[in-house]
Amino acid sequence: LQSSEGILTLSLQRPDARNALSLEVIDALEAAVARVASDAAARVLVLRGEGQAFCAGMDLRGVLHDPVRMGHMLQTLARASLALRRLSIPTIACVRGAAIGGGCGLMVACDLAVTHAESKCGYPEVELGICPAVVAPLLMRSIGAGRARAMLLTGGVVSGTEAHQLGLATHLAPEAELEPSAHALAVKLRAGGAHALAVTKRWLADLEPELHDDVMRRAAELSARVIQGEGAQQRLKARFAAAEAEACQARRMAA
Repeated sequence: LQSSEGILTLSLQRPDARNALSLEVIDALEAAVARVASDAAARVLVLRGEGQAFCAGMDLRGVLHDPVRMGHMLQTLARASLALRRLSIPTIACVRGAAIGGGCGLMVACDLAVTHAESKCGYPEVELGICPAVVAPLLMRSIGAGRARAMLLTGGVVSGTEAHQLGLATHLAPEAELEPSAHALAVKLRAGGAHALAVTKRWLADLEPELHDDVMRRAAELSARVIQGEGAQQRLKARFAAAEAEACQARRMAA
């Protein structure tokens, strides 16, 4: 978490795994958002990913056979996403490369999102036998119930251009200018009246009555139950095995 003249930058720092959300990353994210909430000098938050991806989604490899850790991961992500949404300062997601599943959930939890035409955004959970319950409430508030329903039920990802058209992203910039564009937007927001922005954020939160602790807790519980089911377990194991085979093939070709 870095700060410069009231603009805070929070970076997901697991670039070798495309900033996939491990339990440790989610715990750190929740703690960092809490620090932002208590920082009286904070005016704007920019959320970004280190390296070539914003966030590749949940990293379920380490918790696939551990229901307790899996439940903790999903509950923590739900709390962190809601805390991010409830911050009294404007928030901007700077989305490079990919925002997938839980990563796209963090993207739409922010007030604004800047991405580039070639990025990939979306929710492929149903293709893996997973229920995208945690991201659903935030997505519905961002792009509307009809579009959210279609996106979550059909799965898959869309380009940054399509994400902008759908409303997942509020701003589109060339990839080379992505971070400067996000910073320029943060500077513009910082110039606004701090009290007016805080009151506006609180009012907007009041207008989202379905986004509350109990809904997000239930969403995490629902997702955990589905992931622990036999169908999801089989699909995930097959996906992990295929990914490992591809990685082995790539290593052999590089040798």
